Amino acid sequence: MELRLLGEMRLRAGGTSLDVGGRRQQAVLAALAVDAGRPVGIETLIDRVWDAAPPARARDLLYSRLSRLRQLVRQANAAAGEPVAKLERRPAGYVLDLDADLVDLHRFRRLVEHGRDPRLGDAQRSAALGEALALWRGTPLANLSGAWVEQVRDVWHQARLDALVQWARLCLRLGHAAEVIGVLQDVVAEHPLVEPLEVLLMRALRAAGRDAEALHRFAAVRQRLADELGTDPGAELRDLHQAILRGEPEPAPASARPVSPPVSPPAQLPPDTAVFTGRGSQLRHLDGLLAGVSAAGSTAVVISAVSGTAGVGKTALAVHWAHQVRDRFPDGQLYVNLRGFDPGGPPVAPAEAVRRFLDAFDVAPASVPVSPEAQVGLYRSLLADRRVLVVLDNARDTEQVRPLLPGAATCLVLVTSRQQLTGLIADGAHPITLDLLTVAEAREFLARRLGAHRVAAEPTAADRIATRCARLPLALAVVAARAATHPHFELAVLADELHQARDLTPFAGADPTADVRSVFSWSYRQLTSAAARLFQLLGLHPGPDIAVPAAAELADLAPPYVRPLLAELAHAHLLVEHRPGRYTFHDLLRAYAAEQAATLPARERQRALRRLVGHYLRTAYTADRILHPHRDPIEVPTGPHDPPALLPDEAAAWAWFSAEHPCLLAVQQLAAERCWHREVWQLAWTLDTFQYRRGRRQDLVTVWQAGLAAAQREGDTATVILAHRRLGHVCANAGRHDDALDQLGRALALANDSGDLPAEAHAHHALAWAWGRQGEDERALEHAASALDLYRALGQAVSEAAALNSVGWYSARLGHHERADTHLRAALELARRHGHREGEADTLDSLGYLAERCGQHDRALDHYQRARALLRGIGDTYGEADILERLGNAHTALGDHDQARQAWRQAHSLFQAQRRGADAERVQRRLDAARGEPGGGSSSSTARGTGAGGVVEIPREPAR
Repeated sequence: MELRLLGEMRLRAGGTSLDVGGRRQQAVLAALAVDAGRPVGIETLIDRVWDAAPPARARDLLYSRLSRLRQLVRQANAAAGEPVAKLERRPAGYVLDLDADLVDLHRFRRLVEHGRDPRLGDAQRSAALGEALALWRGTPLANLSGAWVEQVRDVWHQARLDALVQWARLCLRLGHAAEVIGVLQDVVAEHPLVEPLEVLLMRALRAAGRDAEALHRFAAVRQRLADELGTDPGAELRDLHQAILRGEPEPAPASARPVSPPVSPPAQLPPDTAVFTGRGSQLRHLDGLLAGVSAAGSTAVVISAVSGTAGVGKTALAVHWAHQVRDRFPDGQLYVNLRGFDPGGPPVAPAEAVRRFLDAFDVAPASVPVSPEAQVGLYRSLLADRRVLVVLDNARDTEQVRPLLPGAATCLVLVTSRQQLTGLIADGAHPITLDLLTVAEAREFLARRLGAHRVAAEPTAADRIATRCARLPLALAVVAARAATHPHFELAVLADELHQARDLTPFAGADPTADVRSVFSWSYRQLTSAAARLFQLLGLHPGPDIAVPAAAELADLAPPYVRPLLAELAHAHLLVEHRPGRYTFHDLLRAYAAEQAATLPARERQRALRRLVGHYLRTAYTADRILHPHRDPIEVPTGPHDPPALLPDEAAAWAWFSAEHPCLLAVQQLAAERCWHREVWQLAWTLDTFQYRRGRRQDLVTVWQAGLAAAQREGDTATVILAHRRLGHVCANAGRHDDALDQLGRALALANDSGDLPAEAHAHHALAWAWGRQGEDERALEHAASALDLYRALGQAVSEAAALNSVGWYSARLGHHERADTHLRAALELARRHGHREGEADTLDSLGYLAERCGQHDRALDHYQRARALLRGIGDTYGEADILERLGNAHTALGDHDQARQAWRQAHSLFQAQRRGADAERVQRRLDAARGEPGGGSSSSTARGTGAGGVVEIPREPAR
């Protein structure tokens, strides 16, 4: 297969020519082929194909032509008999992936580089350049027009002229003057004002003994330059003319004349900031790279790529460190702002940056080669064996940087970019990613700008300012400037202003480079349209971070299609993948995303949020059913993607809930604000099992308060009963006994009035537990017995097992040990029969309690250990904490004080994690008292404030 660009576009495969389509399709193919193997963004493709005036449907037209090109690539592969090329979409754009040598342009470039290799002989270099020049078959991209086409065509023509010049010089050294004359006479006719060609043609004519023709050419050139440009021939042409006239040896060609070193080494670094703050680890990392400069055996230039989000201080770090080490680079310090993300103009072309560097080394214009490739070669030759620091600031991408990299190991290159320059890193560059300042660094940042005394006088206000600024250096600098210009303003007043303004207005400024909104926009405008839309939609998300499936629902895309967009945003440092598959941004970027989201049509925002809430509800419901399959189910809306695929087992369900819990709370609040009542109470329902087993008591109260309000507004009686019961349940669990009894009483009354027997049974069961929590065992037993009768009548076996356990528990509490044993054994058998592990664990716990009451501590220990194993298996750390405390008591009763202390310590740790302060204090008192006993233990039940036998008398929670 061969793709020809150096002439009329042609695609050949398997010996046949394929139809490359009309002009627009050829333009798309050319726009991809010039960057073969590298992604080309959508906006770049549109610019290359339609210039500055794309049609309204440019994207649709582009996608259509890309689809046709995919078919063309498939035809080429079929004709070639093997898959030699493919056209694919990547996060940064579309890629024509094929061997670069299959494109004549890239083969030309490779051969030219081969022809410049000084390690090869003249004959080899000449042959390589001749082969490269033979690839030209006419005007490049002959069928196409437009600004981009003209630009690349000019660049390629210059590269061809430079290759011709080099080829001709080599041929003359080899004595092939006739060949040079034959080629250059035609080329000079095409380019009559290119003096280096005339010089070579005159030298070839003289070498062939045709001095008269050489002198005639000089006269013609002199007249042509005077007529068309009003100038005289250059020094090299004049010197050659004089040498021919006098019969003297030819002067050395300009390319062979040494470039004089600059009068003084270039020192282009911008001024350092006087108040640079923090970044100690990054500065130390950069210091460590100095050891690699000119290290023994090293042949590679040391490169460090500093990346980070807008306003994080990349330039400040680079310039500050460069000033610290400038004395280590006595041959110069080069600096260029590549303007990769700059509102003031387009990015600086690599060729322009190279010319600036050549100027910095005082290279005479006459000594600068014609083509950009040759200029890069001269630049690298100048830096060879010199110790030069090169700072390439604000780079757009790797391709902008590559031509500016020296080839000498004596140099060090420091690159900054908002993009992750993965291409450079893959080639061995050392990556440094700048994050937000730490809390201490942010405080120091303010102190250095406002004075340490001012910050020390109002430390809380200073920390509030740093928090509102997201510890982003640019935002901190804007606010510090305002505070510095008003030295009599209290920092607390400024902090209040910042917190009252929920957008980016406080961080605005007249200078675009110091306006946070403007600086963010430079990165935003570089995104593809799909990534930009996703960024807007992420501004709607209420949670602290987002996972790939949720982002997919938000964008109404399948996960495989949203991952490249998230990667693009992370690559641009508009998002951070802070955990695998989970993305977030700091508060100021969140505010900017929200501003962009506000520009979307209201209907689109509404639909996106509906999809998002539906995703969380469906997945949470699926996860809850995995963790607690015996709960009475509810009906939730279905969606386009299958949550079970995300959650194959209990471990996945626990992991999902743990990661998404803050998002679920935020999504429920969002649904409440939008009066989506059904989703509000259903989200509360789905959170029950996870929050209970993890001991999140206050969260349970909060979500069910919202759930009850939503159920009442929705108006369905059964849902209202459920919400009253669940809120009463969680209030009892949180120690709010009056509220618990009130809510449960309402649930029971409504169930009686509506004749809802299952709801009545559940209410009795919950009331039993609530009364038991207050030590009212008789009343608790009455309600437990009522629940048992109703569950039996309804044939609800799992609930019957739970009620049997409750009756057995309260019977044991009241000293009715035989009745307790009968009910508990029946509960255990029923729970096991139906595979209800939580019910089995609860019942084993109750049997352990009964055994302790009867003085059977060995049996109690066995029951507790089996209960704990079951609770650990289902992830119920709340219940496990209670069991651990009881295990400690059983060990104490058996005289095993070391095991008792170990169990209590574990219980204490869990109680603290679950913010169960009273429980943690009680266990701590046990641990303190245990120090005075033989072996460190204590057998005194009265010292621990427990009931008979030292048992912690906490009633079991009812089924949910």
